Amino acid sequence: MPVSDEDGVHAVTAARYSLAARRLHWIVAAFVICQLPLGLYMVARGQATNFDATTGSLYSLHKLLGFTLLWLVVLRVLVRLRRGAPPPVATLTPFERIASLTVHYALYVLLLVVPVLGWAGISAYPALDIFGLFNLPAILPPDEPLANRIFGIHGLLALLLGALALLHIAAALRHRFVKHDGVMRRMWPPG
Repeated sequence: MPVSDEDGVHAVTAARYSLAARRLHWIVAAFVICQLPLGLYMVARGQATNFDATTGSLYSLHKLLGFTLLWLVVLRVLVRLRRGAPPPVATLTPFERIASLTVHYALYVLLLVVPVLGWAGISAYPALDIFGLFNLPAILPPDEPLANRIFGIHGLLALLLGALALLHIAAALRHRFVKHDGVMRRMWPPG
């Protein structure tokens, strides 16, 4: 059923994701938007300052946010498995359907794998301390060379996650401002 959007163009109304899925989507998005620049900055700062106290605090923040993000993504996956997703919008081309599925599944995988690799890396380093208040549980025994390899993969996959997130955002904006087909409205925050 067509409805007028803010531009006066008729958009197709599409079934929305559940309220829980929409909330988790935007919370996870906020975490990712914080984590990527924080990770890049803390590594650069650590190299430039020989790891001062502020850098240590940035690492603690990154570890805490990453650990929290992992469990938010697990919850998001469980919500998706339990409630499913609305059917694809009828205006999607076959290529858009395949691209959408591929990017969404890749994002889910990376949102799980990147934090787990970070956790594995800090376990093997070992650097599990969070602000001097508590330690995260170790999932690997100490092995610094292994930790360095894990951190290399963690960093590369985090950059890939960022690139896919940008692609996802660009596609959503295309659907909103070019196609006017209601795809972006399906995940728009509640309100």
